Amino acid sequence: MKTEILDASLVFIEQAFLKPLKLSSGLITQATEARVEVTVQVGGHKATGRGSIYLSDLWAWPGTTPDRATKDEALRDVCSLIAKSIAKLCGSEAAHPLELGLRLHHAVSDPAWHPEMPVLARAVCASPFDAAIHDAAGHALGCSAFRFYDQDAPIPSGDAWFPGVGAVAAIRASLRRPVRALDAWWIVGAGDDLEDTVRPAVLERGIQCFKVKTLGRDSAQDAARTAEIHRAACTWGISPRLSIDSNEGNPDAAAVLDFLCHLEELDPVAYADLEYLEQPTTREIAAFPQDWTEVTRRKPVLLDEGLTSMELLPLVQQQGWSGLALKTCKGHSFNMVAAAWAVQNGLLLSLQDLTNPGYAAIHAFLLGAHLSTLNGVELNSPQYTPSANTPWLPLMSELFEPRGGKHRTQQTDIVGLGSSLVNL
Repeated sequence: MKTEILDASLVFIEQAFLKPLKLSSGLITQATEARVEVTVQVGGHKATGRGSIYLSDLWAWPGTTPDRATKDEALRDVCSLIAKSIAKLCGSEAAHPLELGLRLHHAVSDPAWHPEMPVLARAVCASPFDAAIHDAAGHALGCSAFRFYDQDAPIPSGDAWFPGVGAVAAIRASLRRPVRALDAWWIVGAGDDLEDTVRPAVLERGIQCFKVKTLGRDSAQDAARTAEIHRAACTWGISPRLSIDSNEGNPDAAAVLDFLCHLEELDPVAYADLEYLEQPTTREIAAFPQDWTEVTRRKPVLLDEGLTSMELLPLVQQQGWSGLALKTCKGHSFNMVAAAWAVQNGLLLSLQDLTNPGYAAIHAFLLGAHLSTLNGVELNSPQYTPSANTPWLPLMSELFEPRGGKHRTQQTDIVGLGSSLVNL
């Protein structure tokens, strides 16, 4: 299982959004895809793996300065630097793929490493390399990357979080027998026309799960919008499932509680069908802590943008968060360890997206197939950048063109993280 990194390369691809995605922090109309290849050696076997991610500056690097073009260039530069120094960043020695990925995560998270860039943005840059390492090792061994935990192995960068057990055993205990179908979620943006943009997804794709993007500035207005979406979905003959994501738009936990109270009074059925809220307040959970006790008595609240290191996990419990919103853009290895810790500590999991296409979407689906999450998996590229998935069609149309409200694959025991399903 000891994996040696030999080489890495990457290309950048501009992907235009089919329609704008409106967040509380701004409007996304295009994204830069970082597509990565990493070559490894495992024993006598050499193999190349692939990974990709959108360098979503608006999500990973919020704020108005520097400007978005400058941020995108900086993100590309960091990706290029990682490609050139990947072996060194992973410890310059062969190790278990999980250990290599954790070393990479720790290296780019170091406060002294590109301090002008937020740690989450650096993690996004590193994530396709971590995925490619696992994909490559899987190809070298001829097995799924989720089989790397079948036998115990020392993970110096992760074992301390699982005293007496170890990271590999903890991850193994958190995994399930993979499923072949997961619920498909549809984003409803703040300005989306429900008849024109949401109803067709219900009628043509059988969508019943909706992630409602709220702005977080007016609780009554957000509640009215949520109720409007729920009522519309009911008139289309479905029983909708809802989640709420303000992308940190709410000022504090009291405002979130106010939103829930407004929604329950306005539409008790919509309130009942709301399953969880995702990162309602600032990602800086250490600097600006919130007490979620009153909110989580009503609905689960999951940490997303604020989840950047294992060291923050004790704060998750102290502040009363219900669980973690995983994203592959934070790194495969970090996700595996964080998920195992959450399961061990009785916290909930969801699997959210960064509108990622192709390799990254397959990766996210496989993660959702192997973990018990609240929502299955959220894959947004079929909604916003469907053309980026074209090379995988029609081979994987059941995954990239959901039908009956589900993303599906014919098999889940895919070699590596699935890059062999198409060779670009």
